[in-house]
Amino acid sequence: MDTVFIEGLEVETLIGAYDWERGIRQCLHLDLHLGWDIHPAAEGDDLNQALDYARVGQAIERFAEAARFELVETFAERLAETLMQEFGIPWLRLRITKPGVNPRARRLGVEIERGSR
Repeated sequence: MDTVFIEGLEVETLIGAYDWERGIRQCLHLDLHLGWDIHPAAEGDDLNQALDYARVGQAIERFAEAARFELVETFAERLAETLMQEFGIPWLRLRITKPGVNPRARRLGVEIERGSR
């Protein structure tokens, strides 16, 4: 299984469990590794056989825009489900960092892996 990756993607969404967070949009940083067989696309130089980065990015933006979760864990789980279903991705690893949560930590967040390679 090959891997298509998108790293350092920033999205804004409504996320948080505290009252002060429920009225503001916050930035999340996403790193994705998506299982995909790139051979058919590479063989024919055919975008229709590739996992289209632009379409994946647009789907993530739409998801983040509509999301209203308290937990980063829920955001991660639902985004993984959405991407796997919409694009037929058999496996993915998703890391989400929520900056500014703790001033003593460089990064805090979750990383999940779903599907099978």
